[in-house]
Amino acid sequence: MEMDVFQARARELVDTPALTYRQRVQELAGLAEESLDPPAVSAAVADALTTGLVCDLAEGHAPYRPRYLLPDYARALRQGSEYLGLAAPTDLYEAVAFLLSMYSQVPSITGYPVYLGDVDSLLEPYAADVDDETLYRLLKLMWVTIDRSLPDAFTHANLGPDDSRVGRTVLRLEQELLQTVPNLTLKVDAERTPDSLVLEAVRTVFACGKPHFVNHAMMTADLGTEYGVVSCYNSLRIGGGSHTLNRLNLAESARRSSGGVDAYLSTTLPEHVALTAELMAARITSLVEQSQFFGHSWLVDEGLTHLDRFSAMFGIYGLAECVDALVAQEGGTGRYGHDADATAIGWRVVERAAELVAATPLPYCEGNGGRAFLHSQSGIDSDLGVTAGTRIPIGDEPPLHEHLAAVTPNHRWFASGVSDILSFDETARRNPQACVDVVRGALAGGMRDVTFNLESNDFIRITGYLVRKSDLAKLEADGVARHGSDVLGAGSVANSHVDSRAPKRVISSESLGAAR
Repeated sequence: MEMDVFQARARELVDTPALTYRQRVQELAGLAEESLDPPAVSAAVADALTTGLVCDLAEGHAPYRPRYLLPDYARALRQGSEYLGLAAPTDLYEAVAFLLSMYSQVPSITGYPVYLGDVDSLLEPYAADVDDETLYRLLKLMWVTIDRSLPDAFTHANLGPDDSRVGRTVLRLEQELLQTVPNLTLKVDAERTPDSLVLEAVRTVFACGKPHFVNHAMMTADLGTEYGVVSCYNSLRIGGGSHTLNRLNLAESARRSSGGVDAYLSTTLPEHVALTAELMAARITSLVEQSQFFGHSWLVDEGLTHLDRFSAMFGIYGLAECVDALVAQEGGTGRYGHDADATAIGWRVVERAAELVAATPLPYCEGNGGRAFLHSQSGIDSDLGVTAGTRIPIGDEPPLHEHLAAVTPNHRWFASGVSDILSFDETARRNPQACVDVVRGALAGGMRDVTFNLESNDFIRITGYLVRKSDLAKLEADGVARHGSDVLGAGSVANSHVDSRAPKRVISSESLGAAR
């Protein structure tokens, strides 16, 4: 970066009234990082980055912390922390204070922890000695403190799959506090998770757009029982994480091919997967060998994270536009999500991408057998004319059972996360048990993660995180946002119209049909 450009930008950040103190510090740190040379890549990869075929998701020129890190909070609670100067907690008061202290010291790409742990299973053993009112008051203080001290909607907590007093209390608090932070996922197991807990979670969605519902059986089959859902909806191994998340623009990839589906799958897609993998390898090597994060982290020293439980995330997005381009190349007019043949082409593209990623070794990815995890990447605020991940374009979604039938076959390939967002109208609020049936049916049918919006509440699910409509209005009015994620959300509303998903009626369990 030219020195005069660097100084002008630094001056702008220092002087702007639109940033809070902490946001200003983070932006200045990012600017300093951008003044360094990025990890070396080939001319072909550099061109792919410049032209939008491949994207590094603004991770910075000098990787010095993993993108996503999932500490083993359960072990920390058992053993205490020498680094934090905290003994193992003996009651709920100490356990809450311990976790809040630890959260403040966990890095990620956002500057805040993206993973708060399975808070119900972490705290339930300590809750046995307190009454319901004390549990409520302590967890309320904890939940409010998380929002005020970690103002970023990519901060993520998990519940389930088992029922618990702590889990029920968290859902009650979510309905009362109406916070966007933390994001929340409920792990749902067909046998272990009672309908009454899923029903309470559905009512929580009505209030605040949370939680996600994740397929616990599918996740444990791919990652084992020690996994967590972080950030948007990204699933990784506890005690590990992801070094990096880079993504391939399938829409742009298809535009660079001209021979139809078979030529794309056999020639173009492999070439573009290789370019993305080269970028990922360079960034991983820089993190591990040059900045040596794992050589000087207290989380490693205390056995709370392990290099051999890390991998990386290979993201793809723009599947809908990719399919439509390939169909047009062959003289067709079918659209992904609406035409059976076009949708089946999408399944072939995803399966081929999964095959290629699984065949591509990457350094320091022992957490997935030396390979990256394929990820259906949720999009960013600057995306224009390209659909997030493997979703159907916003506003063009078909009826419920057709929507689920189109996207569900893709989910099995994305061990590190895939999400499809449904939008329900007010009929859902009058039929909460039908929403439970949608969740149960979608997961039983092979969806890894199912999420829904309610048209009428104050929350918009952007990709995997939430913003409040009222906060966006405040941002537009005075230019200031306490939650940095609101700025990203405003961009996604403006550019991708994520507030315009086609709402679906939910009138009874019998209406689900093929969604079961």
